[in-house]
Amino acid sequence: MNAIGVSLPISHTSRRILEMLHRYQRVDESVSTGPEEPCAPCVACFEARQAKIENFIRQGERIHFVIPAFPAKSPNQKKVLGVLPDLGELLALNFLQSMCDYVGYFYSPGARVTICSDGHVFSDVVGVTDSAVTAYRESLMARVKAADLVSLDMFGLDDAFGSHDYPKLREILERDYAVSLDELKDDVRTDATTRSLFNGIHRFMYEDALARQGTDTTSRTKLRNGSKEAAFQTIRRSNAWSRVVAERFPEAIRLSIHPQPPHSEKFGLKLLPTRDGWLTPWHGVVVDDGRSRYLAKRWDAEKLGASIVWRNGVPSHFVAPHLTIDSQGDSST
Repeated sequence: MNAIGVSLPISHTSRRILEMLHRYQRVDESVSTGPEEPCAPCVACFEARQAKIENFIRQGERIHFVIPAFPAKSPNQKKVLGVLPDLGELLALNFLQSMCDYVGYFYSPGARVTICSDGHVFSDVVGVTDSAVTAYRESLMARVKAADLVSLDMFGLDDAFGSHDYPKLREILERDYAVSLDELKDDVRTDATTRSLFNGIHRFMYEDALARQGTDTTSRTKLRNGSKEAAFQTIRRSNAWSRVVAERFPEAIRLSIHPQPPHSEKFGLKLLPTRDGWLTPWHGVVVDDGRSRYLAKRWDAEKLGASIVWRNGVPSHFVAPHLTIDSQGDSST
């Protein structure tokens, strides 16, 4: 092992950073042409990010990662515990800080992560108020400060455009950075990666629409079609936000909370253990079974007979017997 502060050859340092990322890679196997397991990494993976990593190293600067993430809690209370960050977000934030700490072990300037919070980008589409997004972000920032997560900072729609008039900011985002809806729909039809993203987002939207329906007799076909249009709009706005992030942070290494194909410019990163490749802390809950902590949907945690743990007057996570949840949500010992 190298002592802290001892410089390594640029190529060696770059490879160690990339190998660290690959330990937590979230791969979209539905569009992968390679083996089911993530690359080792291979030469193509290395070359896809080498130039940006080495640019920071040559200048003796901290490696800069950006990740659009932590928008707000899902409005579907069957998936989550509440509207504010809980143990899931805290563990995810700690993971990002630990990732930066690890880089600092063999590269003394270390690393930093800018969380490009995208809640205000599509809040109106997913059924979350702007005030709820703001409250979530403020609570998240308070947790970053309280835990002394010094390598993390945040960037949002208001930082990008200098205003808190979120409806107006979304108009600017669509006008200046979004592709047409027809163009996006064509991409979904012809591009496997975009289609996989759409299918994942559409599933979440449909689940949330069913939960909001309650005793309403609206047909599932109508709900599915409505959630499909919401998924298109969410992806359209999200892609526009990605262009803003790329414009503002052109040198940064781009991370994603969504599964990504091998060798993609975006690197899919798993923030917490979960059987569902699309699940995040803001779409689920943490279950502690005494041996491990993992993400699940609230309804799956409740199927286990799990109990809610409260901290500082708010729900934090679930504790349950040592059971696992398979990909269909069935429990087993």
